[in-house]
Order: sequence, then structure tokens, then C-alpha cells
Amino acid sequence: MPAISASAPGKIILFGEHAVVYGKPAVAIPVTEVKAKAIVMPAPGEPTGSIQIQAPEIEIDSPIKDLPLDHAIRKSVSLTLKELGIEHPPAFKLRVTSTIPLAAGLGSGAAVAVSIIQAVAGFMGRPLPDEKINQIAFEVEKIHHGTPSGIDNTVVTYAMPVYFVKGHPLERLQVHTPFTIVIGNTGVVTPTAVAVADVRSAWQKDPDRYYEIFDACGQIAAAGRTALENGDIPSLGELMDQNQTWLERMGVSSPELEQLIHAAKHAGALGAKLSGGGRGGNMIALVEEGQAQAVADALATAGASSTIITRVGN
Repeated sequence: MPAISASAPGKIILFGEHAVVYGKPAVAIPVTEVKAKAIVMPAPGEPTGSIQIQAPEIEIDSPIKDLPLDHAIRKSVSLTLKELGIEHPPAFKLRVTSTIPLAAGLGSGAAVAVSIIQAVAGFMGRPLPDEKINQIAFEVEKIHHGTPSGIDNTVVTYAMPVYFVKGHPLERLQVHTPFTIVIGNTGVVTPTAVAVADVRSAWQKDPDRYYEIFDACGQIAAAGRTALENGDIPSLGELMDQNQTWLERMGVSSPELEQLIHAAKHAGALGAKLSGGGRGGNMIALVEEGQAQAVADALATAGASSTIITRVGN
């Protein structure tokens, strides 16, 4: 068997994080400048069923049986083999690498899962359709998020802008006018599951207040979709600013995020907000193409640990 590789992009949420868990719409886009990659190679001489996992970024080099049953990499492999009906696979080595920052709102967990599912299925000679890959990745996402909305695995699997409502068919978005986003990483690592659980706890204590917040975020996401499809870039920026205000009221922002958001706006960004779980991780800024580097430099000066410039809709 030849070696098989697969890769999957990162993602950012333009509108609707957290509210999407409660049935409100969200808009997300892939970030192709960063990606996860999985390579499956045959392991001749090893017994049938032997699987060696190498993931240098998280310091793993061990047989898969030594990983916890609920480890995301082990879960991705086991669910894929189960879907294929393979109990005793030929021996192989799986190497996983990623340039996507961890716990930063860029969909690293989903991208790793999708790349593994694609590579393992391909190595077995039975590639899976995107719909099935998405379903398996959603099950893996439960490890990272507890109660995932499904948006991360969806936008990563299909690698295109999506309008997503939990429990409804996926809608792929056509971007009328390309636009540029600068992503700034606070360097603060906060697992998404923690922020999701905290929002759920706050919602249970004060449902009326949080339903108001979720409704507002959902309306912004719907308006954002219209702006994307009509090429109304200035409105897109205004909606990002509005979404950030509601996310602050939701309690998922942080001083580090707000410092970067302020720096981006001061440098000329059309709009800026946190993206993902919040409490750290990444913020995003909508910029005119010629201003992208200046905004990225301003973010670095304000304390961003890293920046990414991505073009959407090319």
C-alpha cells in the first residue's frame, strides 16, 4: 500500500459563535493559510492491527492502544475504521502535524480530525464522502467542545464559507466581493469547552437575558450573510463591531482580546471582534487589502503572539 496524505484548513467564525449552540445562525470561513496534515504509511513487518501514532506538536510517539480511549486522535482513527467495517486493519503509522494554533478559535481539533479521517479511509482504499467525514468529525468534536454546534467540522470538511444553523441542512455561501481578514492571536490558551460550559451555566441562571443576546447575535449573522452575498464590505465591518459588543455582554471576551481589537480599529480596520470560544485565542479584523500589513503590525505591537492575513472569496 502506498502512503496517503490529507490536509484540512483552519477556520474562523465571522458571526454567531456561542449563539450557534442555541440554534441561531452563524457564518464561518476556512483559513487556508494554516492547516492540519495527516500521513498514513504502511508498517511492513508489524502485526496486523498495529497502529503507531506520531504527533510531534503534542509530543506523542506511541502505539494507538496506549492513548486514552477518548483521545481525539485515537477516536478519529477508531470511528473511521468502524465506519469502514474494518476490525483488523493492516499495520500502519499515522503522522499528524499542524500549523494551526491550538485552543485559539481556528478549528485545530476539527482540522486534525478531518485530515485523519480522510487519510485513514484513503489508505484503506475506501475514501468517504464529505457528508460522512463531517459526521465522524462531529463525534470527535464532542471531546473538544462538550456540546459542539457542528460548525467547526462543517466548514473544515467542506473548506468553503458556510451559513450554518444547527440541525438544518448546510448552506454554502457565495462571496460576492473578496475581502481581507487579519487574525491576531492573544497567546492566551482557553479550551473552547470551558467557555461553552460557562455560557451554558450563565444561560441557565438567567435565560431571558441570554436569549436576548443569542437572538441579537443570530440577527447579526443573518445580516452578515446578506452583506457577504451582496458585496457590502462596509456593512460587514459594522456588523463585526456589533457582534463584539454582544459577545462582551455574553461574558466571553477578555482584556487581551479587547486590547487587540482596539489596536486593529485604531490602525484602520473596518471592524473587529473575537472569533471562536473567546476568553483568549484569536480576534479577527476586516481590513482593506492595502492596510492588511499595517494592521498586522499594529496587532504585533499591541501584544499579539502571531498574526495571519487571509483573503476570502478569491
